Amino acid sequence: MHNQGSRNHSSVTEFILLGFSRNPRTNWILFFLFFFLYLFTVLGNGLIVTLIRADARLHTPMYFFLSILSLLDLSYATTTVPQMLVHLISKNKTISYTGCVVQMYIFLTLGITETWIFAAMAYDRYVAICHPLHYGVQMSQTLCVLLAVSSALCGLICALVYTVFAMNLPYCGPNEINHFFCEIPAVLKLACADTSLNDQVDFILGFILLLIPLSLILASYIRILTAILKIRSTQGRIKAFSTCASHITVVTMFCIPCMIMYMRPGSEASPDDDKKLALFYNVISAFLNPIIYSLRNKDVKRAFLKLLRMSEDAQ
Repeated sequence: MHNQGSRNHSSVTEFILLGFSRNPRTNWILFFLFFFLYLFTVLGNGLIVTLIRADARLHTPMYFFLSILSLLDLSYATTTVPQMLVHLISKNKTISYTGCVVQMYIFLTLGITETWIFAAMAYDRYVAICHPLHYGVQMSQTLCVLLAVSSALCGLICALVYTVFAMNLPYCGPNEINHFFCEIPAVLKLACADTSLNDQVDFILGFILLLIPLSLILASYIRILTAILKIRSTQGRIKAFSTCASHITVVTMFCIPCMIMYMRPGSEASPDDDKKLALFYNVISAFLNPIIYSLRNKDVKRAFLKLLRMSEDAQ
């Protein structure tokens, strides 16, 4: 009788996250691998935020957006990785229904905000390269703050729509999620109802939240490329392009796996492929971002050396 009534409401109070493997030895290897990845993600992104705040020469729109990106990456990885690490080495791999909803919402909010921050960064590069004389006026502090706040609001609102649509469905068991965190496509597979409406909502939202920012990024870069090709000196061309190369790399790493994940029908997804894709835009891109930005960037290196000298002088 219990099962009849549970069709109308969610009777699942907790979910079990299956993670990557049932083999304890494999899980310990993965634990150390992800522990170090996470540690470097926190240190790398934390260092970039600290350098940008500490060095007055980095108080520019480009670095303002980079510090937001680092904070988002740090938070993004923290939403999933610590819990994944605990699950890799403990027998208990459960997450409460509420915990799952909260994790899903925070993860989506940060991810959506990040795609719009990428678009803001592309616009900043476009103004810097195509309208250098008007840069100071066009990229005012007010505009930068406005772009950051509107990106965050878009994240908060759209993530709410995603989450409400997913969690309005009945979940009456089984409760095993074949993933390492509560990601919508993986959770939807457990719903005891037709999810075709959710597939449509996910596709429409994916279109708005991924293709629109990507189109803006693409439009910015077409204009940038045209401007770069007009630069007479090879040195000038290389310099202009190198300020964009880091951004293009990071956007590609983050957005392409996201598009594959969120814009295809749920029935086509394989759990193992989903986990690999999620690892890419959740863990690996957050780990690589500070490396990509600092290795290619003289200003960040200079700020780092200055910070080291200050700490040596203090001792």
